Amino acid sequence: MLLVRMHSTLVSKLLSGVVCLGVCAAGLPGTAEAATPLKMAGAITGFVSDASGTPQMGAVVVLLNRQERQFERALTDERGAFKFLGLLPDLYSVKVTLGTYVPALKKGILVQPGMASVLNVNLNTLFSSIQFAYPAIDSGSLMSDEWKWVLRSASPTRPVMRFTAEALAKDPAKNGAKQESRRSAVFSDTRGVFRVSAGEGSLASQTGSEADLGTTFALATSLFGNNTVQFSGNVGYGSQTGVPTAAFRTSYSRSMGGANPEVSVTMRQLFLPGRVGAALTGNETALPMLRSMAASFDDHNQLTDELSVQYGFTMNSISYLDHLNYASPYVRLKYSLGAQGELEFAFTSGDARPNLAGKGEQDADLQRDLGTLGLFPRISLMNSRAHVQRGENFELTYSRKMGSRTYQVSAYEESVTNAALSLVAPAGMYAGGDILPDLFTGTSTFNAGNYSSVGYTAAATQSLGEHLSASLMFGSTGALTASNRELVSTSPDELRSMIHAGRRQAATARVTASLPWSGTHLIASYQVTGDHRWASPGHIYSTAAERQLPGLNLAVRQSIPGLRMLPWRMEATADLRNMLAQGYLPIGVSGGQSLLLVEAPRSVRGGLSFIF
Repeated sequence: MLLVRMHSTLVSKLLSGVVCLGVCAAGLPGTAEAATPLKMAGAITGFVSDASGTPQMGAVVVLLNRQERQFERALTDERGAFKFLGLLPDLYSVKVTLGTYVPALKKGILVQPGMASVLNVNLNTLFSSIQFAYPAIDSGSLMSDEWKWVLRSASPTRPVMRFTAEALAKDPAKNGAKQESRRSAVFSDTRGVFRVSAGEGSLASQTGSEADLGTTFALATSLFGNNTVQFSGNVGYGSQTGVPTAAFRTSYSRSMGGANPEVSVTMRQLFLPGRVGAALTGNETALPMLRSMAASFDDHNQLTDELSVQYGFTMNSISYLDHLNYASPYVRLKYSLGAQGELEFAFTSGDARPNLAGKGEQDADLQRDLGTLGLFPRISLMNSRAHVQRGENFELTYSRKMGSRTYQVSAYEESVTNAALSLVAPAGMYAGGDILPDLFTGTSTFNAGNYSSVGYTAAATQSLGEHLSASLMFGSTGALTASNRELVSTSPDELRSMIHAGRRQAATARVTASLPWSGTHLIASYQVTGDHRWASPGHIYSTAAERQLPGLNLAVRQSIPGLRMLPWRMEATADLRNMLAQGYLPIGVSGGQSLLLVEAPRSVRGGLSFIF
């Protein structure tokens, strides 16, 4: 009997346990909706507060899609909350504005199926920030909050809850999200490039002379999420002249929805060798020094869905024999024609160099700084006074993409004052004249005066796959040429009278390739022209991202495998310009000698970059 009673008692407990499990299972919404298909939509929700943590009601929250166009708009409630539900998985941006507070913007918000991105928006009068995480959606997700109450009602499941809390406390990816976001609220997304380079020759740009400075670095970090502070510099010696040179640049930019203002200050300094000091001052111990400082402002604004504007200016101050001060404003308007292409108008004045960092390129802003820091202004002498090459340029460009092919046509009108040409003259030929020894090479700089030109350029780019493209460009542009006669004197005025404005036609072939398996990036171009009697590039102040270079040019970037434990990746770079020494215009001099007017000196550069 005792065994029977024990058996019946055990059976009754088992039956009650089964009933209990059935009731609990019935209470789980996931069980009742097992046949319901999973939702593929996501959401973005959040809370807006001020620096003291007080919720802000009535803040305008704008949701932008991947193309930075307004997708939805909402106002925060009395709790400072907002939500965007039913979003397709994609990358979005959120902009929050309210009264006198600084607008806050967060880009690259990933929306995943069945997940909600919860944003914590902190508005401030100085710096506003947005921090985010990725918890599950409260409504419409795979499981609702009712499972918490079911588990709490059963005592055997309480240790599981305590275990989950401990796991969250120890998991830095979940519980430490707030601490991580607090750390990233001040400084985050720090990037940098350090490069060591060497070579021979000077890279002559259309708007300036680049010094081979040897050691270059650039560092950028995000400040309070929406602000970027960048510092870069380079120091070294000229490969041919041994001139010690240094340049430093500091910039600050912030993202404000459609606006992206940037303020920067660039300082450059160059000590001149003894031969230059003797030529200019008559005393080798009294060496002049070239100092330049440029304060720049640049901004982008998306005025409408079709129209965007980029504008800015640079205040330049140069100290070299004389003190030269001038302003360089610029503006670029882009109008989208939809499937019909894009129309762009650009105006530059002075020595303006708009920010042409390529979108989508890795660390494009850092690479831009490395390329422009050593770009000194083109200085020449006339009547024993220093002058800076300046220009005024109007440019109209139409581009259209048709399948895998892109077409572009541009026309321009340009005026250049104090055009500076590179000159190679026999020793002592222009001693004491208006010839300035080049600051970076063994050549000299000659002031060719002023001229104006008009021209056009047509280009077609064919994509040959994801990693290969080929371009063909043809242009008819204005250029400086020289009369085909001999110089009979050593007067700079006679040489200047021989140089005049003309026209030239040139065709350029360009190939861009990348090899993902080896990490190689290659750009090769070659320019052919029918008439070799020209002494300067055609369109000097072109705003096009891709410039036509004379002769045969080759640029290579090669990734170098490194140790995984190192916090950086390495790249070897090589830059070879005008390898066939084309564009050298000889001018005969009485006595059997000759001098050369050089558009772009041949140069060979190489370096090693550390990117982190």
